[in-house]
Amino acid sequence: MDRLFLIIVTLLLSQNVLAGEKTITTSDGVDLYVKVEGKGTPLLYIHGGPGSGSYWFEKLTGEFLEQHFTVVYLDQRGVGRSQSSPTQDYSLDRMALDFEEVRAALGFKDWLTLGHSFGGVLQMGYAERYPEAQKGMLMINCTLNLIESACESWLPKAAEYVGETYSCAGDTVTLAQRMNEYGGKLQEKGLFWKMGSRDPETFPKLDQMSGEIENFNYDLSNNIMNRSEYWQNFKLLSGGMKMPVLYFYGTNDYMVGPRHYKDLEFSNLLLWENNGGHVPFIEDSNDLEKAVLAYKEKYRV
Repeated sequence: MDRLFLIIVTLLLSQNVLAGEKTITTSDGVDLYVKVEGKGTPLLYIHGGPGSGSYWFEKLTGEFLEQHFTVVYLDQRGVGRSQSSPTQDYSLDRMALDFEEVRAALGFKDWLTLGHSFGGVLQMGYAERYPEAQKGMLMINCTLNLIESACESWLPKAAEYVGETYSCAGDTVTLAQRMNEYGGKLQEKGLFWKMGSRDPETFPKLDQMSGEIENFNYDLSNNIMNRSEYWQNFKLLSGGMKMPVLYFYGTNDYMVGPRHYKDLEFSNLLLWENNGGHVPFIEDSNDLEKAVLAYKEKYRV
């Protein structure tokens, strides 16, 4: 039966029968925007933000990735073209279950995931709950420990740029508020770009692309950072995960931290240093493509 299942799915993928935009309704009644394109091993894009959506990622990387993978672009609940949760359920359990229900609806036995930024937290939460579903993880400038990223990189660097001192005292709600405050100060001074890019126009380009979506849903971004479960140290789970992992990090990415790769204990890890910032999709696409192809070749995915 398993062999027949794999043959059928392989045939569907080769014919691109699954391609196109879809609405997948979750078990709690939330309509999720999904788009499937490309050929090869299925790969789910888990966007960061929180709440950035999949649109700009598709526009920037789709042409390359779709040559090598069947890419699943998903706007998470409360984001972009997807509906909000009527009960405000943005728990990690529910987010992981959304991914699993999308996988089942598309008929994939398992898949790769590619996360960016906050997407690393979601990848780890998904892998912890459904380890058999992820045959590999590609982590692009991902945080796996929000407290570490905030206290060792984000806050001190932001404070340096605005000429202030910082403190990591307080609970996770306080940390989220301080990051938001410093983000506003950086924007006022026109310095936010320094947190993770070499070009002042990089982050505005992402905003401009997202702005092409009418009535973009920001509900998740307004309801997730104050939840303490997302501030766990997910690095502690890495030693128990056996799937192959690409961890791509930027030496000038102060949003996650240029040394955030330390303490990772994945048993099958391809560590890739990039001399850039937080958005290699624009500023270092060639190096990112090399890393993805090296991962694909090394682990035969």
